[in-house]
Amino acid sequence: MGAMGEERGAQAARARARAVLRVRGRAWAVAPLPAAVAVVLLAGGAAGRLAGPAWDAARWAVSGAAAVVLLGAAAVGAVVARARPALTPTVEIAESSAPDLYGMVRDLAARLTVPAPSAIALTPDCDSWLEDRTHRAHRLPGRGPHAAPDAAPVLVIGSPFLWWMRVGELRAVLAPVVAGTGPSAHPDIAAARRFVRGLDAAVALPGRPGLGAVRRLGARPVAAVARTLLRAVGEHAAEMERGVAAAASERARAVDYGLRIVAQEQVGLAYAGWDRLLTRVALPAWRMGRWPSRLDAGVVSALTELSRRDRLAEGFASRLGERPACDLLEEPGLVDEATSLLAARIFHGGPAEPGPGWAPVDWQRYPEEVVDRKWRTEAARLHRVLDRLGARTGPQGPTLTRVLEHFSTAEDGERVAAALVAELSREERAPGRAAPDGAPGSGTGPLVPTAAFEPAAGPLPPAGTPPNGSAPCGSAPSGSAPSSAAAPGTDSSGTAPSRTPPSGAAPAGPPVRGADDLPLLPLQPPRSGRELLADHVLAAVCCAAVDTAGAAPGLDWLDGPVLLVGGDGAGDAGGRRRADVGPPVLALIEDADPEPLRDWLTSVGARPEKPVRLV
Repeated sequence: MGAMGEERGAQAARARARAVLRVRGRAWAVAPLPAAVAVVLLAGGAAGRLAGPAWDAARWAVSGAAAVVLLGAAAVGAVVARARPALTPTVEIAESSAPDLYGMVRDLAARLTVPAPSAIALTPDCDSWLEDRTHRAHRLPGRGPHAAPDAAPVLVIGSPFLWWMRVGELRAVLAPVVAGTGPSAHPDIAAARRFVRGLDAAVALPGRPGLGAVRRLGARPVAAVARTLLRAVGEHAAEMERGVAAAASERARAVDYGLRIVAQEQVGLAYAGWDRLLTRVALPAWRMGRWPSRLDAGVVSALTELSRRDRLAEGFASRLGERPACDLLEEPGLVDEATSLLAARIFHGGPAEPGPGWAPVDWQRYPEEVVDRKWRTEAARLHRVLDRLGARTGPQGPTLTRVLEHFSTAEDGERVAAALVAELSREERAPGRAAPDGAPGSGTGPLVPTAAFEPAAGPLPPAGTPPNGSAPCGSAPSGSAPSSAAAPGTDSSGTAPSRTPPSGAAPAGPPVRGADDLPLLPLQPPRSGRELLADHVLAAVCCAAVDTAGAAPGLDWLDGPVLLVGGDGAGDAGGRRRADVGPPVLALIEDADPEPLRDWLTSVGARPEKPVRLV
């Protein structure tokens, strides 16, 4: 049944591919029709059969139209053939930096009896697919077999899968993806895909940044023709891809099918943890001009916490005894750092390279460098806005009492919110300033291309030492729940296996592909003025609790910055999380009622009349 299903899917894909090519053939057949009519008219005139002023006018008109149509067809064909298709931003993984991963993929391809992917790349997303990079604009001369024009597709793997999944789970998830190289090698399917990608690139050409006014004007009619052809082949192309997927899925049933059912559950978990980590943990850091350099390791901590809260810790602990997929990389720390920076560029618009206003931060320093700095920056901004609006200032300086009195007596929340939005805009436009809270690192325009990612300065850590103080590959960084099982990537004694780094200085990270003209894909819509106001008042409350009640900033892997109360002092992460401050803050700014917030401050021992330290 599996072979029959595979053959049916392959046949359907080939039939749809031929339908796409027929549309292309008809388009090319229509283009010379005016020229053929012009040839008939010219031949008739030369033979003396089509004489007279009317026929002369017809000859001139048809010949001119034929010339225009032929030139237009040639222009469309050249643009479709040469237009650069979209390239997924990825971190390239060379075979020398992941021989075990390449070996696993090649062994999988051999078991499936399909061509092996020409290369492997990672993307900061929870998905995996094959990507054709044989277009001349995507070839890298001298960079391996995928530089050839007839090379197999590149296997793109979501980086969270490598850190969260075990080796067997990753192999099971990749089996239907790798199986897709078989149908992709068929000439009709390959030609149809090239044609569709060329049309798609031609449609997007007028909106490409850096295109001159004249070229943009000429690209618009070409894009209109390409859009028409794309609509004509759209249904056939979609059915072709469904047929390819069906054939690949049937072929992959023979490899780890039972394990793949279990691994699909981990795909859903990885997606949930990755989404929470980006929106709740990484985004606040990016807004402060910091980028967490171990996002993939952090997703393990997020999913560990999620498993504990959902009472799945027992199953999670049993998985920790297996080899993590990231152990297939020679230097997982450098790869994690490169994908973390790429994630910041894709989802926030951060700069291409680290700098004074765009520095990496490890998880141990996150509460101090991100959470505490975020609160104090927002509290300082709130007090500046209140100064500008003429709010009463106490003799002791910036205090929370000033905020409480202002919002309980003056009903100008909308005015303060608008002033905060204006202040953020001014900070964003200020030259030489790091990206303020709430603003992308470098605006929303296209980013500067980069040939390779340079990791943070400093020597390579000793062999067996987790980078930036993080946990070994595949286990949760410090601050996550301990496990009774040995950490993945370690031996029974708990020591990480030694890997000798190359001699010399710290190596550069893996090269990044597809980062030129990178579009911004924001994780969340811009915050409204009321949301900004609530965040800034909450920050002022947290600053007062830290400075006067011994509270401390903390990190929750699923919820991001949190306030810890009841520890031994500032910087103590052993306190109890207080997440109940949100409703009192909303009561203050929406109802002008300060009593719930005063009661909350009393319960934690905070003194609002004391000045707070600002940035």
